[in-house]
Amino acid sequence: MAPERTLRCRRVNKGRGEGEVLLSKDAICFYLCDPETGVVIEEGHALHGKSVAGKILVVKSGKGSSVVMMDGLYQLKMRGNLPAAIVVDEVEPVLVSSCVVAEVPVVDRLEENPYTVLKDGDRVVVDADAETVLIEAR
Repeated sequence: MAPERTLRCRRVNKGRGEGEVLLSKDAICFYLCDPETGVVIEEGHALHGKSVAGKILVVKSGKGSSVVMMDGLYQLKMRGNLPAAIVVDEVEPVLVSSCVVAEVPVVDRLEENPYTVLKDGDRVVVDADAETVLIEAR
């Protein structure tokens, strides 16, 4: 069993979230998630058919306009299906501003490549305020 590891990161939006990692190298538009389930409904997306609800979402970036991104996150929030936190590879303003309004913790610039150190199903605690990502023992 691997020991716990703590990685440094940069806070993009405040907060703390914990849960299982859901990893994708694709950019995400939350408007293309079913608000009732959190399931990604975008055809061809690496996460198609998987729910972002309560997950530590690791994605390349956001995509889409501010209106569709914010509406998607708002609909997820109203139904209790937001991601617990987001680890983003490439920060962009639409994702950041939408997450600020929806109160989703966001971090970037992990001290190690998130795509090599994190795996689907890992238990992780993202503490944006402390600028740490704790990978729990496996």
